[in-house]
Amino acid sequence: MDFFLLQSSPANSAANYLPIGIQLFFAIGFIATMMGLTHFFGPKRNSAEKLQNFESGIEVKGNARQPMAIKYFLVAILFVLFDVEVIFFYPYAVNFRELGWEGFLAVVMFVSAFVAGLIYIFKKGALNWED
Repeated sequence: MDFFLLQSSPANSAANYLPIGIQLFFAIGFIATMMGLTHFFGPKRNSAEKLQNFESGIEVKGNARQPMAIKYFLVAILFVLFDVEVIFFYPYAVNFRELGWEGFLAVVMFVSAFVAGLIYIFKKGALNWED
């Protein structure tokens, strides 16, 4: 009855990880078996239409390597930059009482660096699309 229970083993012994190892072994074996079976027994009908790139049901038109306006990529990078900035506000918002004035000054310096960058972006005209 106590066959499956580990008998008085310490908390960090290797015997406690045996069930995880067995499950991992069977999971990898199952995946390998299924992939092998589908490879050997699955249909192999290659045609020009089947091997053509599929782009969300839209017919492919032209070459994907044609030049694109750099402003699209610039706006995307600026979005990511300022989006990541917001993520750094969460630790401060959670711990603002413990951080006190020193934490507040650090956040002010952090925000001022990004505001300076935003002013630079506006002065360079990076967000003007009238070209």
